[in-house]
Amino acid sequence: MAVITHVGFNVTAGDGDLTRLEQSLAQIADLGADVAELSLFGHDLIAGGRVIEGRAKALAEICAKFPLRYTAHGQIVSNFMDPVNLDRHKAVAGAMLELCERVGATVLVQHCGSSIIGTAPYRQAVDRMEREALAEMAEIAKGRGVRIAFENIFAVKPDEYRQSPAEIAETVRAVAHPNLVGLIDFGHAYIEGTRLGLDWREEVRTMAQVTGHLHLHDNFGLPYTMSEFFHPSESVALGIGDLHLPLGWGDIPFDDIFAEIDILPGTALIMEIGERFATERAESLDVARRLAATINARGVAAAA
Repeated sequence: MAVITHVGFNVTAGDGDLTRLEQSLAQIADLGADVAELSLFGHDLIAGGRVIEGRAKALAEICAKFPLRYTAHGQIVSNFMDPVNLDRHKAVAGAMLELCERVGATVLVQHCGSSIIGTAPYRQAVDRMEREALAEMAEIAKGRGVRIAFENIFAVKPDEYRQSPAEIAETVRAVAHPNLVGLIDFGHAYIEGTRLGLDWREEVRTMAQVTGHLHLHDNFGLPYTMSEFFHPSESVALGIGDLHLPLGWGDIPFDDIFAEIDILPGTALIMEIGERFATERAESLDVARRLAATINARGVAAAA
């Protein structure tokens, strides 16, 4: 079995207009990609933790039009370290797992939690709360035929607690559920490594051992020392922040990284490179397929 089984792009989050979703999927299919990652958080598919039936049917009909595999991205704000809203976060995640099953999406992306830094006992308590929620949702995911992919994020405030990639690997191992895997976002790891002074490449190598989903996009590993820009192109010009650039526009050494990581079989490689860079997507797809071939060749050799 190939390690990386399909390569593609995320669907740009819309404003609830499902015709825009169809257009976005058509563009991804026309590029010859294998998979599209649905931005379930951006299409008004859930209200108060419940699936909206009519829109769910429309989503399934649209997805069926294209020769693509599907994964899905959960709520950007989803946070299993939030005790006040935890039940609501879990209800929405459960509804998204239902949507995944209905469209045949095999993965639901779940962002790692966020809290205040607090004391060591406090961090242990929110870590435990998140692990319990992940275990509960992974069991629901098992019944839906979906894997939850737990994604590393970066903090944007000095007093914000986020788990590093290596700590996320610890969480996945502690939950120890077959329907929970890690999701490496290389751009996020680069930014957080710079912010915390970590060896981010070592962090990625550690997380790779439990990883079954990948997010690729480029940046310069610079935290948000500025947060307000008149136009998005200004942040690109400065190289600041989570830029989601075409591969090769930043300075992430993807060739070196893919030569040194080992990940789980059945992994999807998703480029989070939006339609703003439509003219560069084809070139990034070629690069991503070459990177996937590097890992797959190593996997075949190991199995021989």
